[in-house]
Amino acid sequence: MAEQRGSGTGGRRGGSASKRPAAGSVNELRDALSSLIDPLGMVMLTRERIEDALNDAVSRGRVTADDAQDLVTSLIERGRRQTNDVLGELEDMVSQKAGRARAKADKARRAAGMGAAFPISGYEDLTAAQVQVRLDGLAPADLRKVREHEKRHANRKTVLRAIDQRLK
Repeated sequence: MAEQRGSGTGGRRGGSASKRPAAGSVNELRDALSSLIDPLGMVMLTRERIEDALNDAVSRGRVTADDAQDLVTSLIERGRRQTNDVLGELEDMVSQKAGRARAKADKARRAAGMGAAFPISGYEDLTAAQVQVRLDGLAPADLRKVREHEKRHANRKTVLRAIDQRLK
């Protein structure tokens, strides 16, 4: 009745070679997805497949139509909740990886003496959590610049606390 989708490498791949991510990052993403999905024992079923299976059970007299509809509704609600949970975890995982990559790029930019004088590029568009990730590796002078800027603008307590902890 249920179809389980494997974590094999088969699938559509398109685009030019220059747009493909490095093999290491693809493997890291595949491993991260597997570690997220496999422990949950996730399967992918469409609403249509669930309804077909239950309609078959109704036609055989094994379950009433009302019970089948209640079951479909319950399964879909549970599936949506779990999907939202998984998507949230994926967003967090991708955000953390991207934050670390940006922090490394900022550090390399500063080391090469390139770019703006502010220690974190794109600062105004970052969330407090993203800023905290990018604070790692900043010199004390840069941390003080970020703290002064933060105090004058967004004044986010979590960011200011994180900066103060790094300056201790």
